[in-house]
Amino acid sequence: MRGAAAVIGLLALLFAPMQPARAAGPFSNWTAVVVAGDFHAHSGGPTEAFDNARRDVSRALVDLGFEKDAVQQFSVRPQRYPADSPGRSEARTIYDALRTRAETAKAGCLFYISTHGSPEGVILGEQMLRPHLLAAMLDDACPDRPSVVVISACFSGVFIQPLQKGDRLILTAARPDRASFGCGEDDKYPYFDDCFLATAPSARDFATLGAGVQACVARREKDTGTEPASEPQVWIGPALRPMLPLYAFNRSKSKTP
Repeated sequence: MRGAAAVIGLLALLFAPMQPARAAGPFSNWTAVVVAGDFHAHSGGPTEAFDNARRDVSRALVDLGFEKDAVQQFSVRPQRYPADSPGRSEARTIYDALRTRAETAKAGCLFYISTHGSPEGVILGEQMLRPHLLAAMLDDACPDRPSVVVISACFSGVFIQPLQKGDRLILTAARPDRASFGCGEDDKYPYFDDCFLATAPSARDFATLGAGVQACVARREKDTGTEPASEPQVWIGPALRPMLPLYAFNRSKSKTP
């Protein structure tokens, strides 16, 4: 009887329908970090806007085709968000995590930060993350591969020139000499992050996403009477531009809950 059962079991395995392998998407071998760099509103009081953006942008990236385990989150107050298990928002911690993941996920890198900014750089916890430091971090952790850098902060256009590389796309929330908006105590997200999340579901790739965010922010600022306009910036490296069709967002992935 045991022999007969073994034969039946073997036959069942042989003739069972094969499960199709999941096709690898264009971002399946990428690594990503999404950072909330502060928790203070422009008034000085607390705000959840940056951490809300950190959480929901991470989910949006998974919907666009990034692997869930490849998206690492960082917060100034990580103990406040046990469900997300973020790391602490410190330059060295973020760099180490990005470099470690990028040693095996070698297809590309994404860096996204939502925080306050100044003409000198952006707030990262108790530190100031300056453009040349971020450029050095990304160049060292993610060499010789495409990268996407998104900086949601006032004056974030100051990062574009130091970060420029042929295979890099840079999206910032403002011109180098302009503030961005939506960092109040009661704001769910900064305007830029809100527009990123609203535009992502219909965008084809990061280039169209950037253009859609620019238009969305302009409408939002006009509707709310905030001025002068922040004018989000998009810069695409010449080597990456013709390759963008290869990095179309993968709509076949199941949506995150």
